[in-house]
Amino acid sequence: MKPNPVAALALGLFLSPSFAGAQQQAQEPKYVVKPLAEKKVSELPAGELFWRVENFATVAQAQAAMGPNSLVAESRGKVWLFTLGPAGQVSTGGTKVAEIGPIPKVEASQYLLRINEAGGPPGTKTPVHTHPGPEAFYVLAGETSQKTPHGVNRVGAGQSMVGHGDTPMEVWSSGSTETQSLVMFVVDATKPFSSPAKFD
Repeated sequence: MKPNPVAALALGLFLSPSFAGAQQQAQEPKYVVKPLAEKKVSELPAGELFWRVENFATVAQAQAAMGPNSLVAESRGKVWLFTLGPAGQVSTGGTKVAEIGPIPKVEASQYLLRINEAGGPPGTKTPVHTHPGPEAFYVLAGETSQKTPHGVNRVGAGQSMVGHGDTPMEVWSSGSTETQSLVMFVVDATKPFSSPAKFD
C-alpha cells in the first residue's frame, strides 16, 4: 500500500502544536453581543427617563403599541417592547417586566436607541470599552457583572443595572451558569457606538 502524502500532511497538521492551539482557540467560549433592534431619533422626552420593558403575545401587538421612542425585538422565545420615557406608564396589551432607571442624561444632536442581546458561559467577558451614552441591563438568566472605575456591580436574573456613558467598563458572566441579558442603549448617534478603553 502506497503512503498517501495528503493524508500524511493532514495528520501532521492535526498533531502540530500550532494547529492544535488554533483549534482550541477557535473553540474557546465567548461573551457574545448581538444587536436586536435600533432606531435614530432627533430628540428625547423631557424629564427623567426610564426604560420600560414589556412582553407581548405577538410582534404585531407590540408594534401596534409602539411610541416614537420604542423598539420591538424577539429574544429567547418572547416578544419584547422597549420604551424610553417617563416612569409609571403601561402599554396597552402588554405585560410589564421591568422599569429601569432613571437613565443618565446624554446631550446630542441625534440619538441612537439600540437593544442588544448579550451573554455567555461563566467567565466569558467583553473587552474594556466605552459607549457615548448610558446603557441599562436586564438579566434574563445567570449573573452579569460590570466593572467600572467606580467598582463592580453584580446582578442576577430578574434584576437590572444602569451604566453611565463615556465610562470604561468590562462586562462578564460571573455566575455558575450561562448569563443572558437584554441591554438598552441611548447614545450619541454621531459618535462610534463602542470604543476601546482601559482602566487607569
